[in-house]
Amino acid sequence: MRSFAMSCRVLRAHPSRVLKYEWKLGSRPLNAGQFDLQDETEFNIRSLSREGYGEYTCDIINEAGAGRCTFLVTGKAYPPEFFYDTYSPLWQNRPRVYGYKLQWTQMNPGAVDRIVAYRLGIRQTGQQRWWEQEIPVEGTIQTGELITYNLTELIRPEAYEVRLTPITRFGEGDSAVRMIKYSTPINPHLREFHCSFEEEPICMFTQEKTDDFDWTRHSAATRDTKYTPNTGPSSDRSGSKQGYYMYIETSRPRVEGDQARLLTPIFNVAPKSLHGPAGHAYCFNFYYHMYGKHIGTLNTFLRQKGQTSSESPVWSLSGNQGDRWRQAKVGIHPTTSFQMVFEGIRGPGIEGDIAIDDVTLEEGECRDPPPNNLRSLAPPTADHIWRLCVTLLLALFSQRR
Repeated sequence: MRSFAMSCRVLRAHPSRVLKYEWKLGSRPLNAGQFDLQDETEFNIRSLSREGYGEYTCDIINEAGAGRCTFLVTGKAYPPEFFYDTYSPLWQNRPRVYGYKLQWTQMNPGAVDRIVAYRLGIRQTGQQRWWEQEIPVEGTIQTGELITYNLTELIRPEAYEVRLTPITRFGEGDSAVRMIKYSTPINPHLREFHCSFEEEPICMFTQEKTDDFDWTRHSAATRDTKYTPNTGPSSDRSGSKQGYYMYIETSRPRVEGDQARLLTPIFNVAPKSLHGPAGHAYCFNFYYHMYGKHIGTLNTFLRQKGQTSSESPVWSLSGNQGDRWRQAKVGIHPTTSFQMVFEGIRGPGIEGDIAIDDVTLEEGECRDPPPNNLRSLAPPTADHIWRLCVTLLLALFSQRR
C-alpha cells in the first residue's frame, strides 16, 4: 500500500505557551516532541500492515491538560471472488420459486483485519431497489476457503443481480457483483456459464493490467456517429441494435501490434468423479465479428493456476471474416483452476475493430463444431488422427487402382 500521513494542527492562544505533542497507536507511544515555531505535527506511515491497524491519537499538551486528535486506520478488505461453476447451484426447485447456492472465496483474507460479516445485496434484473442483509462470519477466513450461502425464494424464471461486500470492524471493503439466472439443466451433470455482456458488471470479466489498451462494452444504438465506417458490427450477435457486446477500438492512438486482453472469471474444475479417466472436459464457445480490411488477430488462451507455463494458446484467427457474426467452439481440458483470455491485436489500420459476444463455458466435450475456417490450436484427438489415417489410406488405394 502507498504511504500516507496524518497531521494535527494547533490553534495558539496569547500569550503563547510551550506546547508538547505525543503520537500513540492505542496505548503504545510512537513519537513525541515540542512545538517551536511550527503549529502542526505530522506522523507518516510508509507502508500499512496489519500491525499498523487501529486507533492513532495525537495529544497536544500544555499545563492545563491535553487536547486530542483521533484517527481510525485500516486497509479495506479485498473483494470476494465468486465461483461461476458451482456444482448443482439450483435447488429448492418448486413450481414458482427456486433457490441458488452462492459460493465464493475471499481474496487475501489475511491482508486486512478479520472479516466479521458480509453485506449481501440482491435485486431482480431491471429493478432499482436492493434488498440487503448481513451474513455473519464465525472465526477467521482462510485463503482458498470456500464459503457458501443459499439464496431462497427466488421467482422463476427471473434473473437477479447479487452484490457481496466484506465487513471488518473498521468498515466495509470492496464489493463484488454477479448475475444469477434460472436455467433448466439438460442433464443433472451439465453446468454452464454464459455471458452476453448485457449488464454493466460484464459477468466479472476483467481487463488485463499489463496490456496496451482495453476492450470496450458497446451497442450499435449507443455507438458514436463518428465511428469508422466499413468495420465493426451493426448489432449484437442476436441482431439487436440495443444489445451489447465487447470490442476493440482500433482508431488512433492505437498502432499496429497493440494488444487488448480480456479475462473471464476464474473457474474451478468439477469433481473428477464426474469426468472419468478422460479428465476435465469443457467446451468454450463464443461468437466473434471480424469485419474490416485492417483486421488484426483474435487469440484465445487457457490460463491455469499453478502451471509452469501459465498460458496455452487454444484458438486464433486473423484477417477480414466478413460483416457477420461467426461461432467458435474450442475443447479444453484444464487440470486445475483456470480462466480464459481473449486477446485482440490491432492490425495495420483503423478499419480493424474486433468484437465478441455470447461467451459460454459448458462442462463436457464440444458437440457439432461450427463449419468455418477458424484455425484451432487445440491438440488433435485420437479420433481425429484415426479419421485422417483412414482418409490417407483410401486415397492411396484409389491411386494404385
